[in-house]
Amino acid sequence: MQSKLFNWFKFSSPATFYPLAGSIARFSWLITLALLAVGLYMSFFVAPTDYKQGEGYRIIFIHVPASWMSMFTYLVMAFWSILGLMYNTRLSSMMTQALAPTGAMFAFVSLWTGAFWGKPMWGTWWVWDARITSELILLFLYLGYIALHGAIDDKRRADKAGAILILVGVVNIPIIYYSVEWWNTLHQGATIKMNDKSTMDETMKITMLIMTFGCWAYTIAIAMQRVRNIILEREHGAQWVRELIGEKA
Repeated sequence: MQSKLFNWFKFSSPATFYPLAGSIARFSWLITLALLAVGLYMSFFVAPTDYKQGEGYRIIFIHVPASWMSMFTYLVMAFWSILGLMYNTRLSSMMTQALAPTGAMFAFVSLWTGAFWGKPMWGTWWVWDARITSELILLFLYLGYIALHGAIDDKRRADKAGAILILVGVVNIPIIYYSVEWWNTLHQGATIKMNDKSTMDETMKITMLIMTFGCWAYTIAIAMQRVRNIILEREHGAQWVRELIGEKA
């Protein structure tokens, strides 16, 4: 048992994790392309027309997965931040840094597609709805982390400050998720529920899940690709990096 734990712990070293990240990225890109191709085809050509919202509802197949991933990615960043603060592992902060741009992108896509969906449904592009506002705060948290980390030259201090900011902002995640239950909002409630029967058509639900897993695979792929660049940048003085660059040259 202790031997297996040590084998896993060795991947906390950037030098050991670098080639593993490359393999994970290549595999994840293949899954991403397959799932998103199937998901987009089902979104436009297989899923039935909604009897209330017509064809315009199809934007949810991008909006909802993006919203879920914006929250989930932040929680993963919080997990890596805790590991970084507890064990002072360099890889933890690198993973947090690698995930931040993708989380910000999903938060932006969530807000933008929500505006496109809200215009025909509510008659306006934007309302200061509890869920929409808290999602906007999430985008600001992502951007704030990126700006804070980039503003501090000492990477160790930047990692610690960024981790603290991420952990403070975690309180916003349950606010986003439960806002439609805690307050009277325009935003509709959850259509896929863990502890209750879904109100969504089965084909729509399958399409939504395929798109979600596609976004999940994309997040893994792009994060692994980005963390490899961060590792090379921050470990540029290490012998193994010089040898790797020498082999590529």
